[in-house]
Parts: sequence; C-alpha cells; structure tokens
Amino acid sequence: MNAERHAQLLQFLEGLGLTPQAGMDLKRLDEALTHTSAGLSVNHEKLEFLGDAVLRLAASEFLEQHYPNLSVGQSSALRAQLVSDRWLAELGQAVGIDAVLRMGPTAAGDASAQATLRAEACEACIGALYRIWGDLRPVLLWLTPHWQRTAKDFEADPHLHNWKSALQEWSQGQKRGLPDYRCQEISQIHADPRRFHCRVNLEEKTLGDGWGRSRRQAEQEAARAALASLRLARGS
Repeated sequence: MNAERHAQLLQFLEGLGLTPQAGMDLKRLDEALTHTSAGLSVNHEKLEFLGDAVLRLAASEFLEQHYPNLSVGQSSALRAQLVSDRWLAELGQAVGIDAVLRMGPTAAGDASAQATLRAEACEACIGALYRIWGDLRPVLLWLTPHWQRTAKDFEADPHLHNWKSALQEWSQGQKRGLPDYRCQEISQIHADPRRFHCRVNLEEKTLGDGWGRSRRQAEQEAARAALASLRLARGS
C-alpha cells in the first residue's frame, strides 16, 4: 500500500470517528474497500461475509445497551432495520464511502448498482474493523450514532421500511389471514442483488413479487410491491 492510499484510509477512519493506533496495519481496510470489479489480487468478499455476522452481533449489543426493555419481537423488528441493505447503503452514502472505494469502470458507471456497492463496502468495512481491532469496539463507536437516529425514527413509526409487517397488519385487519411468501434462490453468487426471488400471495392470489440479496430482502420487496398494488387498487 502506498503512502497516498494509507493517508486516504486514515482520513476515512477519522471521518468514522475512529483513531487507529500508531503503526496499525490497514491492509484489511484496504481489502474491504477494494471491490471485485477492480480486478486486483485482493477484494472485499471475505470481509463482507464476516462483516454480515459482526453487524448482527453489534446490533444486538446496541439493543441490549440502549433498549434493554424491548421484547424479543420488538428487538427483532428493530434489528432488522439496523442491519438492512437499505440502511447500509444509506450509511455508505452518509460516510462518503464512494470516495475510498476502488472498483472497475463498469461497476463505477452503473448507477443502478451504487446502493448495493455501498452496502457491500460497509459490511466489508465492519469485518475489517473487527479484524484490525479484534473486538466490537470500533464497530459500535462508528455505528451507534447512526443507529440511534434510526431507532428514534423507528419508535415514531414501527412500520418504517418494514413492509412485511405493514402488509400483515392490513391483511389481518381485513380478516384475510396471513400473507404467504414463496422464495426461490435464482443465483448462487453471494451478494447478487437478484439472488432471491419472492412472490407473496394472499388467499391464493399473487399480490406482488420482489428480488433481493437475501430471502429477507426479497420478501420485503415483495411486500412493498404488494402494498403499492393494493394502494393503486383502492385508488382506482
């Protein structure tokens, strides 16, 4: 790693509110911020895989520290918001991750892929921070202020971005039972935004479908499409 890249990564960490120790090796962070499309010898994928697990653990720790009185169901619903791809993409934009992310020209020029790239990079960074420091402290220090804002919004609107919950509440209010989600894995590529396809049915009628990197995301997208369809039907 050359001096310019090292200085860039140090500045990025400072922007996250982190201060690395003198002489701390930042190779893991450089790896996390190198997308596969860059065609280099190292890339973000393994650290993204690790970061996914670390993120969920850190979010659980955050909830235990700041929201200890929530029920398991409430904690699960809030944690789903705190670890979602949408939230990670917004985080990446907020911290300016694009400026330090190395990627190939095709990926850089694909506007529709930018949210996914930011989410992947944030997860990889979380994995890198865990490897560099050896514990959750830097992850919690970075993410806690962002999570506090999201949690506050969630308290004001428990269905915020949780379209599955909103659809279920509507269907039960209409006495039509529970929505049925049927997911299929289409791609074997980790983090492929169209890896899973999901269709949501109610009373054997398809209301919507969606795609996602995970089954959870595909189900949420299907529920969102269903709610949009229902709004159109009520407005017609």
